[in-house]
Amino acid sequence: MTDRKLKIVFFGTPEFAVASLDRLVKSGHEVAAVVTMPDKIAGRGHKLIQSDVKKYAVENGLQVLQPEKLKSLEFVDTLRAINADLFVVIAFRMLPEVVWGMPPMGTFNLHASLLPKYRGAAPINWAVINGDTETGVTTFFLKHEIDTGDIIEQRKIEILPSDNVGDVHDKLMSLGAEMVAHTVDEIAKGNVIPQPQPEGEYAPAPKIFKDTCRIDWHKPSVGIHNLVRGLSPYPAAWTTMEESRTPGEFTDVKIYETRIAEDAPQRFGEPGDVSLTKDRLFVNTEDGILEILSLQPAGKKRMEASAFLRGYNPLRFK
Repeated sequence: MTDRKLKIVFFGTPEFAVASLDRLVKSGHEVAAVVTMPDKIAGRGHKLIQSDVKKYAVENGLQVLQPEKLKSLEFVDTLRAINADLFVVIAFRMLPEVVWGMPPMGTFNLHASLLPKYRGAAPINWAVINGDTETGVTTFFLKHEIDTGDIIEQRKIEILPSDNVGDVHDKLMSLGAEMVAHTVDEIAKGNVIPQPQPEGEYAPAPKIFKDTCRIDWHKPSVGIHNLVRGLSPYPAAWTTMEESRTPGEFTDVKIYETRIAEDAPQRFGEPGDVSLTKDRLFVNTEDGILEILSLQPAGKKRMEASAFLRGYNPLRFK
């Protein structure tokens, strides 16, 4: 098959998908339409909030489709009328077969892990939470079971000890955009030979809920430190704080940055108990001590520990 320019429909919603959409628009292939989530009402003013993908599409004059139901006859008929060669899906809802089975060259997804590891909604978070030292991106053709289709291409990056999930997200967003553009080019050239995913390497990456983010100070320091990294800057790990001014009462605090404190004072009390210096905040864990470097008390802005300690005198975290 000769190299040719493809007509593409792009499916995506968050910022992570925008970089890939931009690369496709600039690649010379035709992005005939963009499918994204319906606008949401949010905030005190009940304003309509557009997805990052929609904002980009509107700014660049692309056709935007925002179906409430992906199986609706109106939406399916609209897609068919576009007569696209290929669908590209990044960070979108699960597609029904009537949609993903439509284009003659198939539908592929960009997934932010090295499949089959971390199938699910939050692969970047779980890679950092679990203390992995590498991750990557995968393009694969969709089939019935989520994140199980045949692999087209994979690329890896190192997860540095200093990286939080925001850092890894941005690295994968850039790497993924490059690989999406390359995958489309290779499909256009007829060079793609998809490979089944290996068996036995599956690891789950379920959606992150509030309970997932709560710190258990009875766990080892490394695990807590990685949990904080894997949830920072969003949605952020959290704990509750008892303060000297209100003993017996606990308020929520988000924790954004920690350090395993090898230079800390000797262990003191129980897990969650704190030790303070003028501008440093240490917390007992199951097997050691963590230093909290930045945090956000409920109703306040994020701040460094030194600034926090000018206004608060925590007794313990729970």
